[in-house]
Amino acid sequence: MFESMGPLTAGPWIYAVVAASVLLDVFLPLLPSGVLVIAAATAAAAGTGAAGQLHTVPDIVALIAIAATASVLGDLAAFRLARRGGVRLDRALARSRRLHAGQQSLGRALARGGGPLVVLARFAPAGRSLMSLGAGATTDRRTRDFLPWSAAAGVAWACYSVGLGYFGGHWLGANWLATGISVLALLAAGAGAAYLLRRPAPTG
Repeated sequence: MFESMGPLTAGPWIYAVVAASVLLDVFLPLLPSGVLVIAAATAAAAGTGAAGQLHTVPDIVALIAIAATASVLGDLAAFRLARRGGVRLDRALARSRRLHAGQQSLGRALARGGGPLVVLARFAPAGRSLMSLGAGATTDRRTRDFLPWSAAAGVAWACYSVGLGYFGGHWLGANWLATGISVLALLAAGAGAAYLLRRPAPTG
């Protein structure tokens, strides 16, 4: 399967592509950063059983570190943008009913659950974007309060995504089926996170 990806996976290019995708998808949630991370990890699994091929496939530790670091940097960029954007950002979000509703929902979740929900939102579709922007737009949220939870979210997401691709490749074989099942598992985690974020706060 991954022979056609040789020029990309052999060398630093895959790391650059993963880093750019993860960094930018906080602003463009449609970028398939999770799929790229899983595909790269599956490529790593494909090479671990082949003698002499260990240096031509991505290293999973490097993948986790790069994906997590890019995630935190993207979060901080969105957080700072929201902090400076203020009213203009609110107006931009208000133009989209879906984004406005998502901002309000995540704002309520952040208020009731605090930092741990930043980790949960990292797995939800567009949750990372709305949580980072929402936290930045909140006047009582400081960067030093947001950063540790963003780091925890980035590491958790990177470990989960890389683990899906790597172990899926080992257990199911380095093929498109394994990648597809791993991506479905990532989407299932996202659906579960979105459900938990939308769940109303308990009363009483």
